[in-house]
Amino acid sequence: MIRGGRPRPLSGVGRVLSPRGALAVHQVDGAFLFALRAALAMALVALPIVLAGRPDLAVYAMLGSFTTTFGRNLPYPRRARVLALVGVAMTACVGCGAALAALAQPRAGGAGAVAVVLATALVAGLAKFACDAARLGGLGAVLLLFSFAVAANSSTALADVLPRTGLAAAASAVAWGLALVGRLVHPDRPQRLAVAAALRALAELLDAVGAGKATGRKRHRATVAVLNAYHSLGLTPPADVRCTGQEGACARLTDMSWSLLIGSARPSPDDVPVTPERLRQQALLLADRRHRVIPLLPELASRPAAAARGRALPVTGQAAAEAGTDVQRASELMLGPRHRGPGHISARVVPALRMTLGTGVAGGLALLLGLGHGYWAAISAAAVLHSVNIRTTAQRAAQRTLGTVVGLLIALGVLAAHPDPTTLALVIVLLEFLLEYAVVRNYGLGVVFVTPLALLLSDMAVPVPVGELVHDRGLASFLGIAVGLICALLVVDDHAAVRVESALAACTRASEHAERALAGPCGPPPPDIQVRLAEAVVELREADDAAAGELWPAGIDPAELAAAEQRGYRLLERLLHHRWE
Repeated sequence: MIRGGRPRPLSGVGRVLSPRGALAVHQVDGAFLFALRAALAMALVALPIVLAGRPDLAVYAMLGSFTTTFGRNLPYPRRARVLALVGVAMTACVGCGAALAALAQPRAGGAGAVAVVLATALVAGLAKFACDAARLGGLGAVLLLFSFAVAANSSTALADVLPRTGLAAAASAVAWGLALVGRLVHPDRPQRLAVAAALRALAELLDAVGAGKATGRKRHRATVAVLNAYHSLGLTPPADVRCTGQEGACARLTDMSWSLLIGSARPSPDDVPVTPERLRQQALLLADRRHRVIPLLPELASRPAAAARGRALPVTGQAAAEAGTDVQRASELMLGPRHRGPGHISARVVPALRMTLGTGVAGGLALLLGLGHGYWAAISAAAVLHSVNIRTTAQRAAQRTLGTVVGLLIALGVLAAHPDPTTLALVIVLLEFLLEYAVVRNYGLGVVFVTPLALLLSDMAVPVPVGELVHDRGLASFLGIAVGLICALLVVDDHAAVRVESALAACTRASEHAERALAGPCGPPPPDIQVRLAEAVVELREADDAAAGELWPAGIDPAELAAAEQRGYRLLERLLHHRWE
């Protein structure tokens, strides 16, 4: 990354528009059952309506069922609260969209169509801001916008508003119930998956350390994963719990991960080192639903967290210069309310402004060009702009372009067969399953299925000739992608640089606080000091990576950031040692 001064904008365009990493596929535990639950939530409400001869109304039930997409990694108590709020928001989007369609009649053109374009842009910005503030990952704001846009661009009478809103609410309720039914079978399933993710991230870090490679980004990912595991368990590091059973096993594994993260084990005759391969094997056992009781590998079951004390893992100056797409996935893992620096609220305004401007311009251009289903342009722009910075926007654009082309071919093949409404509904349910299964691995793979899903939903609501539907979708999508990229480049996010400065100051304060606590005569420092310091180090890395993806990166010497990160990890090691002394 270029720092130490203000680079010219043109010098950073090639850097931030690189699509590198856009085609990477990630491993995700529990994706199959999550996708199956999402498809079931859609089918249970929509198929009876289709069989009753009202496929046009089934669309609104399907929109409400998108509630199940959110909160996939949350423990069940928090999932219940989050999905309840999401269900209300999804229902409100459908209801407000239907009411606007009834009042404005956008399909007739004129001022009503302009009003819908403006309202769509406003909803996009608000949804982006709210989802970023709540750290809702995945498709997030795009699904809320999609629900509003579909309802707002339909032919609706005032008498239809309440039934359509009621169907969305009923589907949201069904999705909420299905998302929580797993608690009756595996109540600790989300916690197990969080700990498994931490073990895998730690194994990657130990592999990098053993190979002598730069470990800054992998250390960041491992730190985020371990903190997320603690947060999922409702504990703070290190937990040092004495409880037994499933909770105790997860807590012991997480404590061991924490100690291995901030210090490498010093082999001794009585201590068998934990290899990355064994960590991955333990992660597989945790993710396996067939085990009601967590099976612990012998060397992990007998290994106390204190045994992993040792020298700190090396932090190189080169690590601070690493950049990539991990920041977005890392941000989605951080579920706690403490991961917010002084400048974060203002930093969220610019992405929301980009989203508002991009969807408004894309929708307006589609209206001027006379494209049917012009709201697809707005949704495509929103999907591209639903990102962390310009770099991830460019990656989303590449993924969206490739996924749209393949998805259009799938939709063309399905619609060319002229399926009856029941078959069409079954295909939509299948596409929802494939979407939820693929999108967590790679956004581009998800777009392959979301494109025909959107087309078939539109065809079910208002049937039109196949060629016209595919033509409009293609042009509107590519228009929205182009507009999204241009808006990302024109609306420069200088707050990202401010965020780096705030994160560096917060990390320095947390380090100084830890040093004072270590120097004090009052026994072991309180655990919250470790938590705050670890979160400050994570935020420093995330802020630096986010700023690196903007045209104006932070003007801070990378050596200073590397030194602050290194100081933080060394203090975490000292805090861990002090706790066990």
